[in-house]
Amino acid sequence: MGALLALASAVAYGFVDFAGGLLSRRVHFAVVTFLGQVGGLLLALAAALLLPAEAVGPADLTWGALSGAGSATAMHFLNRGLSRGAMSVVIPVSAVTGVALSVVCGVCFLGDRPTPLAWLGICVTVPALWLVSTGGTDRGGDAGTGSGSVATDGLVASLGVAVQYVALAQAAPASGLWPVAVGRLAAVLLLLPATWRHTSEFGKSARSSAWAVLIGAGAALGLILYLWATRLQMLAIAVVLASLYPAVPTVLGLTVLREKVTRAQAVGLAGSAAAVVLLSLG
Repeated sequence: MGALLALASAVAYGFVDFAGGLLSRRVHFAVVTFLGQVGGLLLALAAALLLPAEAVGPADLTWGALSGAGSATAMHFLNRGLSRGAMSVVIPVSAVTGVALSVVCGVCFLGDRPTPLAWLGICVTVPALWLVSTGGTDRGGDAGTGSGSVATDGLVASLGVAVQYVALAQAAPASGLWPVAVGRLAAVLLLLPATWRHTSEFGKSARSSAWAVLIGAGAALGLILYLWATRLQMLAIAVVLASLYPAVPTVLGLTVLREKVTRAQAVGLAGSAAAVVLLSLG
């Protein structure tokens, strides 16, 4: 069950990244990120109230807030990179590096001990993610333009991803979904200064603003599914399965945007499927 929840989280994040990347090319990325966190806060609050917690301690809320800081960092720099039309650079850098950092933390500091099959799945995941994301043409522009700064966006986003995943997994199961809600609140507050300079963007399109809120709610749903997965599965496995989300924008690009699959992408998608099987069996 934990593996299925982590995969569902990956699907949710994949749709969010695809939609958010396209929206960030029409509306300033800072506004998309901020409204997304507001949408995430609304969904997380509703979910936390509907599913009462047994006991919420200060440590749980602190871990949740730290996870929210990671989310704010990840989404800010991810959307900034995507707004530059370099989906094929920023997504694989953030995904692969985020996986590596999270697995290292789980194994070295949290006592995770993956089985040999699971280790094989982890090793397959990294190159598979890279091939899936970089094997095709860029979906929105010239990835070579400013590729160094875009790669930096991806690296900073990956640090945020690792903090988001590792910190949230430390909250006690008895705390319910309140760590997620507190994390969304922390993210909203942290993003306020960066958003304040672009307040004129809010009134440009009510439809785009609504989409940004909806996308953020999807991201919060992905995080809730991931949190449930960590309570049924070791962190290293849950993170790797949840981080398979780059496969979703690739498939959407092929089906919705009518892009052609390349040999590298086909190999990457096959590798991702193999990783899912290995990690689930492990």
